[in-house]
Amino acid sequence: SDVTEAILKTYESVYFDYEEAYQLIKRHFKLSNLKGLGLEGKENKLAVRAAGSLLAFLKETQRDMLPNIFKITRIQEKQNLHLDYVTQRNLELIHSLWEKGKDTTVYKIFNHTHTPMGARLLKKIILKPLIDIEQIQSRLRIVEKFKDDVFLRSDLRDALSEVGDLERFVNKINYISRSNARDLINIKNSLEIIPKLRTLLQEANIPEISRFLDNINDFAHIRNLVHISIKDDPSPNLKEGNIIKDGHDEELDRLRDILNNGKNFILDYEEEQRKKWNLNSGLKVGHNNILGYYIQITKKTLQNLRIPDEYVERQTLKNSKRFTTTELKNIEQKVVTAEEKIFDLEYDLFCEIREKVIEETGNIIKTAQNLAMVDVLACFAEISEKYNYCRPIINEDTKILIEEGRHPVVEQIHITDKFIPNDCYLDNNEEQIRIITGPNMSGKSTYLRQVALICLIAQMGCFVPAKSAKIGIIDQIFTRIGASDDLARKLSTFMIEMTETAKILNYATPKSLVIIDELGRGTSTSDGQSIAMATLEKLHELKTKTLFSTHYHQLTEIKLPRVKNYHLDIIENEDGSINFVRKLHEGSTDKSYGIHVAKLAGIPDDVIIRAFQILEKIEKKDLFKNAVKENGNQAFPTKYHNMIINEKEKRIDKLNQEINAKKNELDKFEENLSNYNKKLRELSSDIERLKKKKGQMSTTLSKKPANKSRSKKKLVQTSFFRPLVKKENVIGENFKEIVELINNKDIQNITPVEAMKYLISLKEKLEELSINQKRLVK
Repeated sequence: SDVTEAILKTYESVYFDYEEAYQLIKRHFKLSNLKGLGLEGKENKLAVRAAGSLLAFLKETQRDMLPNIFKITRIQEKQNLHLDYVTQRNLELIHSLWEKGKDTTVYKIFNHTHTPMGARLLKKIILKPLIDIEQIQSRLRIVEKFKDDVFLRSDLRDALSEVGDLERFVNKINYISRSNARDLINIKNSLEIIPKLRTLLQEANIPEISRFLDNINDFAHIRNLVHISIKDDPSPNLKEGNIIKDGHDEELDRLRDILNNGKNFILDYEEEQRKKWNLNSGLKVGHNNILGYYIQITKKTLQNLRIPDEYVERQTLKNSKRFTTTELKNIEQKVVTAEEKIFDLEYDLFCEIREKVIEETGNIIKTAQNLAMVDVLACFAEISEKYNYCRPIINEDTKILIEEGRHPVVEQIHITDKFIPNDCYLDNNEEQIRIITGPNMSGKSTYLRQVALICLIAQMGCFVPAKSAKIGIIDQIFTRIGASDDLARKLSTFMIEMTETAKILNYATPKSLVIIDELGRGTSTSDGQSIAMATLEKLHELKTKTLFSTHYHQLTEIKLPRVKNYHLDIIENEDGSINFVRKLHEGSTDKSYGIHVAKLAGIPDDVIIRAFQILEKIEKKDLFKNAVKENGNQAFPTKYHNMIINEKEKRIDKLNQEINAKKNELDKFEENLSNYNKKLRELSSDIERLKKKKGQMSTTLSKKPANKSRSKKKLVQTSFFRPLVKKENVIGENFKEIVELINNKDIQNITPVEAMKYLISLKEKLEELSINQKRLVK
């Protein structure tokens, strides 16, 4: 999908904590550790944090226990050919570059799958081709067998077309609030096809298919359970009955019998009462909304009867009386409550059946995944036969050799025009870079894309659109094709072009394949030509296999080993018109025929004539062509080269200055820290001294006699002198405040600033105590 359209949502950082994520994963999967999931160890910390935070987010948003998430698979990028978003877009793998061009993608052409699981898996396989040769060869051998055996392929695909979306069916029943009985029927119908598929695969006698057979289970007990219990067309509402088949549960059958035959029970009871009293008339069983069911006996009949105790009179009418009995009440209760009990019992039975199916969720999903792979491989065989694809040879070589390669999408879209195939040979040691020139609309972009797609399709494990192909394993495919500005991200066309080129130059390896189409067209001609030439030289240095199309024909003069020129031919007619041949030939061309294409597009003739006149003058003064001829095979120091070096040196000097400034700041901090530590030690010694003084004062106070008459009010004669007793109390209270202040202070956890404030407060208390002592002496 388009990452530029992704919705980003912030999430609390606590869920990204390793321990929090680790514990959440353990709780969800009910594990003691994550070894079984392959997520133990320091190298997996980021994976644990990512999985844990995602699991937390799902639990919060889904408001459920997430029963269908029972496994975590670690994505191993090293096992797949890397395709970044730009490459996926440029090669039109899943989405077209044109908004309404959904049919112009590789996925659309290849999607001949017969199951929804297969269609989803096909997308994954297209976006994640393999790099392991053995895995690729295993797929190719199966595809070849399916391709050669038409009857096997046809029978397999017919059977697969009857399998529903087994993955989603089984995931859905794990959610109580979203599932119903029809999901069980869907699962049963899909599972019933499996025995036939297993038989077909066993009879195919393909060694590589055995690993699929081992993981495709029969599920006979599940199929039989659903078959004998769930109706073929059950109600979608679980609380309205009509789910469970007759004969599955005795109690349910009895309740249904009561509900369906309630009137018969009443009539039988009425007949039973008449026989009991030997009556032919005068007694009947009736019903109304007030009394419910009742026995009505006429007064004339009552004259000859002795009413038993079990008859309870409920109502007296003019000519009759109405009674009820315990048995009649029981019958009434059964009839009235039967429907409600049926609904509850059917729901309980459905839940029991569903739980038994849920127990097999893991095995059913594993079976669905293997069926999806069989579906995709059968699909590969179908399109290989239908579109005349060949089996590629995959090896560890550094070469790409394609004979009569075709673009898989273009050849199917333009079926009225014969697609012109072209060859390709790339080799890190001999022909590493191909510079492709030719006029507009000659097929340069199609050729570049088809080479990349053939390599990608080969590593998917499918036959390729070519006469023959030998592909050395590729680890990454990079593309720089076309561009448009991105106003949302404030990026110009040229900025996007350069960003994509920078990624190629920074990450490409000798095993990569690089596709560059018309680099440098988003800026001035001179800048674009310079960047294109410098990029070519860098790719040559990296020994990366490259297809480089350009309209800068001067680049074809570059003198580097392992670089060869090719062009797509045209036929120029006597009247000035052109015909596109679309055949690749060795050598370069010095014309783009852009003005000819402009004429085909309907540009007025006077503009076309003027354009030819201007072109003639420009081509006479082509300075860049001479520069390429003279310097194309070596690096050359220039004032611009020196300018970049000077710029780097200035930046280094600036960084050194910043480092020195930070060192000076660090020295000052260390000096201040030393001073604070010194003050802290002084404060600690002062506190220890005060503690000793406190002990001495406490001893002095303890020796003084207690004031026993403190509770009684003393009457003293007024005097001009202050009483000594009062002074002693004030001094004692000050001592207690100081002692309390010292005891409440944690000296071990005190900052220098707090210590300073504390000493000032202590000093004030001591000064106050000293003043009181002086007054006492006076």
